[in-house]
Amino acid sequence: MVSLKDIAKKCNVSIATASKALNNQNDVSEETKETVRRVAKELGYFPNSSARALKTNRTYNLGVLFVDEAQSGLTHDYFSYVLDSFKRGAEAKGYDITFINGDKNRPNRMTYLEHCRYRGFDGVVIACVDFYDPEVEELVKSGIPLVTIDHAFYGKSSILSNNVKGMRDLLSFVVAQGHRRIAYIHGAESAVTDSRLSSFFKTMEEFGIDVPDEYIKESPYRNTKITAQKTEELLNLKEPPTCILYPDDFSCFGGINVIKERGLRVPEDISVVGYDGIRIGRHIEPQLTTLRQDTSAIGLKAAEQLINLIEKPKTTIEEQIVIEGEVYPGKTIRDISGQTI
Repeated sequence: MVSLKDIAKKCNVSIATASKALNNQNDVSEETKETVRRVAKELGYFPNSSARALKTNRTYNLGVLFVDEAQSGLTHDYFSYVLDSFKRGAEAKGYDITFINGDKNRPNRMTYLEHCRYRGFDGVVIACVDFYDPEVEELVKSGIPLVTIDHAFYGKSSILSNNVKGMRDLLSFVVAQGHRRIAYIHGAESAVTDSRLSSFFKTMEEFGIDVPDEYIKESPYRNTKITAQKTEELLNLKEPPTCILYPDDFSCFGGINVIKERGLRVPEDISVVGYDGIRIGRHIEPQLTTLRQDTSAIGLKAAEQLINLIEKPKTTIEEQIVIEGEVYPGKTIRDISGQTI
């Protein structure tokens, strides 16, 4: 097994100089760095992660806590893109990522905090989890550098989509197409849902549009079966809506299926709107009208903020960072602005 001593000997430098060169420190010339790196590569040298951790007091490993109650795992359209972006951002800075075991039915499992300490994570990102779970609270309060996604928690750094503005922009687009009878099937209770729902009612009030109680339904995120049921209820009303907003793009497909089964057309007979901007929505016919969240920016910013908390703890401010989304017009909204409804 090739050691740092072997590299130093072949390059005719001290072990300390070889180490500094491999770690790109400033007190070694670029010429020496290039030589040491070349020789290290030729000899097949790889630094021992355990030894590196002992020396630097870091493992260069970040924990990811991702517990999706819908059991969609990394097929989750929104979070899979966010976490892929986070992974790219972390790896660009020399960090690896490891998922924290979220299976609470596993025998002899460790708590989230115990798992983090066992693995020696330098920091943790939390996404798509029950933030009121006592184990999550324990982890957040532990002092481990931490960033949450889509939830502000105990003053910790968080990366948030601007759900208030996103809903306002989406509704403004729908209203501009002449719609007044607008129903909303919102997601299950969460910080994201609360923000979107409040923004929905406030925006409708600003437009002077009354929202009947029967126009508001609830369905878990990404649940096509229940959104299909709620869509049936809306279509059966004496005065059904002309447009239905769904909690997310994936669940919207459940509503579209019911609409088609009843012999109705989208958007000719009824308009539908999703939320998230997942890729498949741009490849169906008609293309889905939605609010496209910037998953790339969310993931990269989460990685940047977490690594700053690890490497620059004295100068990095714990803050909420808001990422803007944008309306994707699609073709599932019919323009009825010239009609009387």
